[in-house]
This record gives sequence, structure tokens and C-alpha cells, in this order.
Amino acid sequence: MRGPRTKLAERLLGPQNRHLWFWIFVGPFVLGLTLFTYVPLAWSVYLSFFDAHNTVSPTDFVGFGNYTAMLGDDAFTDSLVTFLVFTAFIVPATYVLSLALALMVNRLRWAQAFFRSVFFLPVACSYVVAALIWKMSIFNGVRFGLANTVLDWFGADQIAWLSTTEPPWYWLVIVTVRLWLQTGFYMVLFLAGLQRIPPRLYEAAAVDGARPGWQVFRHITFPQLRATSVAVVLLLVINAFQAFDEFYNLLSDSRGYPPYARPPLVYLYYTALGQGQNLGLGSAGAVILALIIAVVTVVQARWFGLGRKED
Repeated sequence: MRGPRTKLAERLLGPQNRHLWFWIFVGPFVLGLTLFTYVPLAWSVYLSFFDAHNTVSPTDFVGFGNYTAMLGDDAFTDSLVTFLVFTAFIVPATYVLSLALALMVNRLRWAQAFFRSVFFLPVACSYVVAALIWKMSIFNGVRFGLANTVLDWFGADQIAWLSTTEPPWYWLVIVTVRLWLQTGFYMVLFLAGLQRIPPRLYEAAAVDGARPGWQVFRHITFPQLRATSVAVVLLLVINAFQAFDEFYNLLSDSRGYPPYARPPLVYLYYTALGQGQNLGLGSAGAVILALIIAVVTVVQARWFGLGRKED
């Protein structure tokens, strides 16, 4: 009579061990994902209910005290406002630029693969490296950097890009580096969507007298990209929530991080790993941020009808 262990082994390995190679290849990935992603996530949720100053094994249970403290913290709510400002800049700018590049590359008759690779290449660049290039070479200080050199050619006053808050020129630096890094990725998504549009739709439009250009784009191309557009917007908003590298490497220096333009992850980094090392408070903030991302994603998906069958 077979025991429960034998039945479990048969389910995992399949008849005649047909699933054995699947587990050999996937097993290390599943193990790494569990140890380095799911276990830390579960432990972070656990820490959020404890007073965890300078320790990862706390004993003082505080319940939802960390959550109420974070929601009542003006610095945390200000970081969420920073995220909203960043999202208002980066989401529409990336959407429009990536769609425009996809339309131009898709119309090329030659060297399409070359231009697609050129525009996609920045995606492979590290956010840290790109932020340092923007900080040290393009928007460096008052007297140096490419941007101030160009301003000097036209006789304009030079600008301390990263320390000027009125007007907040630092947003130009942060948004442009993120645009350069991620536009190519979303361009490829739009290219895939464009290549899925049946050519017969354009042929029918031409027979009906539709003028090429804006009229065809408005009534055929753009509606056919609806599913791709929804996915792009969802990914852009989620990635904006997770912004950290460009903010931290652009704005921090030997004196620390300035009080302005702190996104949620930068604030949580200083909360959990700064002087106080309040891991319980930082974990509570991380859980709140994760819940906000989940709610926003679900609301957006329902709003745009993600997964709804097309008519």
C-alpha cells in the first residue's frame, strides 16, 4: 500500500520520472526565489508588528502601532506626494516618447533592427551608472557639465541643477535619466503591438478613403494598441513606485540626502537603515507601500478593462 510520501513523489516527478529534468532546471531558481525573496518578504511583514530597533529578532509586540505611526508621519506622506509628482511627469512622458519611437521605427524600410537595438540599448545600462553620468557629466554643478556649457553658449545664466528648488530644476535631471533608461523597453512593447495589427485593417481604411497619418492613427492604430497601452501604463506606475537608484545617486552626497524629492523607498531606506535602524517602522512602511501598489494596480486593471474580451 502506497503512503502519502509515495503519492507526493509521483505527483512531483510524474509517471516514469518524466518531470525530473523540469525540477533539475527549475529547482535552483525556485530555491533561490524562496530564500531571497519570499522569506525576506514574510519576515518583513513579521517585523512590521514588532518594535525592532537594531534587531531582526524582536520580542516587543506592538500590533498595528508601526502602521499608525507611519501613516501619521508627515515625512512618509510627503514621500508619497513626491511619488505622485514623479508619476505625473514620467508616465505620460515615457508613454508618448516610447509610442512615437515605436511608430517611427515600425515605418522604417531598412535598418529597422539597428535602430531598434540602438534605442533599446540604454535598458541594459545600470541605473546607478546612468545617474552618475547625469550627475557628473551632464548636470554637474554650476560651472561644469554639458547642460551648463550649452547655456553658456547662449549667454544664459548657469544653473545648480540638483540643488535649486525654486524652480525645482532637479525634476528635469531625474525625469530625463529615467526617460533615457526605460523608453527603449516600452518602445519594444509598442513595436510588438504594432506588428500584431492586421494589415487588412489599413487596406480597408485606404479603400474607405481614410487619409494616412493622424486619421489612420486615431481610428485604427491607437485603438488596436489598447491592450499594450494598458500594460505599459500599469508597468510605468509600478516602476515609479519603486524609484530609488536615480533619486539616491543623483541627490545624495557626503552630507546625506536633501529634505526635498524623497520618494517612498528612499525614505524607508533611511528609516530602516539610517541612524535609528528602526526595522519595524521601515517594514510597516514597506507593507503599506506594497498594499498601495497592489490596490492601484487592481484599480487600473479594472478601469482599463484588463483581461476583458474584445468585442
